[in-house]
Amino acid sequence: GASANWWNHRHFQHHAKPNVFKKDPDVNMLNAFVVGTVQPVEYGVKKIKHLPYNHQHKYFFFIGPPLLIPVYFQFQIFHNMISHGLWVDLAWCISYYVRYFLCYTQFYGVFWAVILFNFVRFLESHWFVWVTQMSHIPMDIDYEKHQDWLSMQLVATCNIEQSAFNDW
Repeated sequence: GASANWWNHRHFQHHAKPNVFKKDPDVNMLNAFVVGTVQPVEYGVKKIKHLPYNHQHKYFFFIGPPLLIPVYFQFQIFHNMISHGLWVDLAWCISYYVRYFLCYTQFYGVFWAVILFNFVRFLESHWFVWVTQMSHIPMDIDYEKHQDWLSMQLVATCNIEQSAFNDW
């Protein structure tokens, strides 16, 4: 149910410049979160205050994991397809929703099919946020340092010790 062009563009930007402020879309956290040491300073200097960032550790769990995929990504995907004229992607995306609802409304009805869809996206969003946050956000987030590609990948990715939570 997403645009391949949108995902590739976003993912390629991320892996071309991981954890580079203003170039990696994954560290620009919806203007809801500030990460690293550079972004909070820049937001403070420019007086960018969409939310009380000094309390982000309290509201992260209510905004980040539950809303990233079901709300933010869905809006961003459709906005991207329409604004860039990705009509083939839009047709495939709409066909996904049509096929989903043709299949599940027969068994659960419209209301419960919508609930099921959103519940699955809610679970998927939690998984996605935790996996990406564990491996990228603890690392240094800074301006462009003009490093070679391999060095940037190594500096921006952290190894996570295995546990029952993340060893699958």
